[in-house]
Amino acid sequence: MVPLRWCMLWLLLPLSSRTQKLPTRDEELFQMQIRDKAFFHDSSVIPDGAEISSYLFRDTPKRYFFVVEEDNTPLSVTVTPCDAPLAWTLSLQELPEEASGEGSGDPEPLAQQKQQIINEEGAELFSYKGNDVEYFMSSSSPSGLYQLELLSTEKDTHFKVYATTTPESDQPYPELPYDPRVDVTSLGCTTVTLAWKPSPTASLLKQPIQYCVVINKEHNFKSLCAVEAKLSADDAFMMAPKPGLDFSPFDFAHFGFASDNSGKEHSFLTKPSPKLGRHAYSRPKVDIQKICIGNKNIFTVSDLKPDTQYYFDVFVANSNSSMSTAYVGTFARTKEEAKQKTVELKDGKVTDVFVRRKGAKFLRFAPVSSHQKVTLFIHSCLDAVQIQVRRDGKLLLSQNVEGIRQFQLRGKPKAKYLIRLKGNRKGASMLKVLATTRPSKQSFPSLPEDTRIKAFDKLRTCSSATVAWLGTQERNKFCIYKKEVDDNYSEDQKKREQNQCLGPDTRKKSEKVLCKYFHSQNLHRAVTTETIKGLQPGKSYLLDVYVTGHGGHSVRYQSKVVKTRKFC
Repeated sequence: MVPLRWCMLWLLLPLSSRTQKLPTRDEELFQMQIRDKAFFHDSSVIPDGAEISSYLFRDTPKRYFFVVEEDNTPLSVTVTPCDAPLAWTLSLQELPEEASGEGSGDPEPLAQQKQQIINEEGAELFSYKGNDVEYFMSSSSPSGLYQLELLSTEKDTHFKVYATTTPESDQPYPELPYDPRVDVTSLGCTTVTLAWKPSPTASLLKQPIQYCVVINKEHNFKSLCAVEAKLSADDAFMMAPKPGLDFSPFDFAHFGFASDNSGKEHSFLTKPSPKLGRHAYSRPKVDIQKICIGNKNIFTVSDLKPDTQYYFDVFVANSNSSMSTAYVGTFARTKEEAKQKTVELKDGKVTDVFVRRKGAKFLRFAPVSSHQKVTLFIHSCLDAVQIQVRRDGKLLLSQNVEGIRQFQLRGKPKAKYLIRLKGNRKGASMLKVLATTRPSKQSFPSLPEDTRIKAFDKLRTCSSATVAWLGTQERNKFCIYKKEVDDNYSEDQKKREQNQCLGPDTRKKSEKVLCKYFHSQNLHRAVTTETIKGLQPGKSYLLDVYVTGHGGHSVRYQSKVVKTRKFC
């Protein structure tokens, strides 16, 4: 079997009729020349008009060759580094012509030819070092064998190469507009809106393209290839290349294989020896996001962190070939979130609080005197809210509050209480909050644990309904109101339409049924009943009970819908 090294070098023999016929006077002589290991060591041929992806080991140069068939041929070579800077050089390699010292036409001895090839380094045409996507362009190049040599001095890395002798017609990479910058058009605490001018490739050349937006916190990227290297799921620097594509026998040593001198095949399923191969190193996962958005040229990035600097890159990619071009990226720092103003609660005074949808409010209560306990009164007027209470940094309670809730907290000398109210996703929340160390002098009326209104089904008639509710040991004023509603009136409608903190002064006088005072020292007897008369047969009514405290603040019990009998 022909050794793998020789198989690789035979690629330099005549290729397709499209571009590459090797420029030699004697084909047999050239076949002998290219077998020189020192000159063509670790080499490959770059196909005309196709992008290749390959790899580099650190401090190990790699050579590629490209054949130009005729003089005055356009030539374009593009090198795309991925993940690490590259040093690369393009040179025109002159091959020796057949001749003898006496002009007889006989070829020189093979040893002399080989030595002549080794000694001639070729004419350097272009060189570059860095991590930019760089290219060499010539409108008229001489025929010959062009050598591209690449080197990575930092680490093992990927790269891409594209070479063509028809750059005008190929146009493989999407074009950038005259202004290739990415602009930040809107900036918020958690969002950034980006805009860029469209690529002429879509509008003029009518080629299918798509834009990909890349967001990260480290730096801008020069190529989509570099982005994909960062996003790779494999922690090792690369996947092992497939043998026979861009492999040479020299490379086997890096993966733990000995070079093939026996002509026998290696099993590629055999695990490489860790002693001979380079150790694959692991990299920490980077916080990077790639989003492809089709052909839109405006995009809003969301779910960012406030007061954080982000780097934004946009790449336009040919949908058919996947070859891409980078816009000039930008960076921006999201706005700092407005500092939450902490509301100071005064002992025994009701405070109105508004919380935005998914927002939060902080309240602080610092009793001026020593205390044994703190009574916290929360009245959620609309949707439920989450409440957290900390005393000197220690969490005392955390739960959702809907309607009216009262909490008893154990006191501590010189303690300070921080109350956090967080709104829900449905909408904004309104609350009334009262904190006091003297419950007997609070502005809000004391409430029973159960604030429901109970309706007695057996006592319903065609014109009346009997209800009951609980009271407390303190004497309070209770007022009951009625309102006719549709038969399909639901609890959800009741929550959406009514602010639970609105007092009886917002009700129509015609809806008022009566007001009365009552209390009982025995809590088991602190209950009152009332029969509401003058109702219409088969109608539904919304009943509300308001209790008013000494400070004039009213609290409404949970509303109740009752329906009179249609036939009596």
